[in-house]
Amino acid sequence: MKDFSSKVAVITGGASGVGRALGDALAAEGAKVVLADVDQKGLDAAVAALKERGTSAIGVRTDVTKQEDLNALADKAFAEFGAVHLVFANAGIGAGEAGDMWDYNLNDWKWGFAVNMWGVIHSINAFMPKLVEQNQEAHFVVTGSGNGAFLMLPDAPIYTATKAAVQAITETLYFQMQAKESPVKINALFPGPHVVDTGIFNSERVRPAELPGSGEKASGISSVDDMKKMMEQFGMELETTSPQEVAAYAVAALKEDKFWIRPSTDKSDEALRARLDGILSQTNPVLPNVL
Repeated sequence: MKDFSSKVAVITGGASGVGRALGDALAAEGAKVVLADVDQKGLDAAVAALKERGTSAIGVRTDVTKQEDLNALADKAFAEFGAVHLVFANAGIGAGEAGDMWDYNLNDWKWGFAVNMWGVIHSINAFMPKLVEQNQEAHFVVTGSGNGAFLMLPDAPIYTATKAAVQAITETLYFQMQAKESPVKINALFPGPHVVDTGIFNSERVRPAELPGSGEKASGISSVDDMKKMMEQFGMELETTSPQEVAAYAVAALKEDKFWIRPSTDKSDEALRARLDGILSQTNPVLPNVL
């Protein structure tokens, strides 16, 4: 898609982080924007900021763990603007993970999969039939992670597992659309190349009451700054990427119709090659060094 002017973009997880940055970047390209999020206060602020710059934008409070919410979001977007050209299945959370996985609160597993995996499935169910029927060039973009899609990082098994599932869903959806010869294109977005400075480390702020956690975050990490301080204790420096950098890269990649929207570093590419070589040679896994 070479031109985003007057195109309609729907973004879940749009109240903050990468989602909000995507809304800003697409608005700068002339797109109309529909932001969806479970955080009503953040959603209102993000939509107000878009409107202040003259963007045609609406916000729809959406809990991606509920199919009926995604259906309502799709209906609202099409009713408001008549068409949808870009859908970003972007909402994601990080559940409290520290220590042995068999000691994790089961609600952390349930919540992680409910948002990160089922949120994508619900988005597919709500939007893909409408996009296919619309029969126009469109993009369905899934936010994944190199942690799970390419590498397995042992300090976040829940997040890693959800993103491994998400990548399997994204690639098989791509193949299905290829078989249909549909103008609807599927894209896999991997925020990076470094740890992205977002609020995902403080996901507890939007945790549902029906899936209570264990209280204070066991890892002691509630922000990127917390992670930086922890690494400094071991003489290491954490490099980060801003959400705005991710959004700019994503917009540029979509203009080139790239499936793999994957900024990388020499270190991350080396870790990926080592993993693939290990699979092919059937050697035991080696802990990836990517930070």
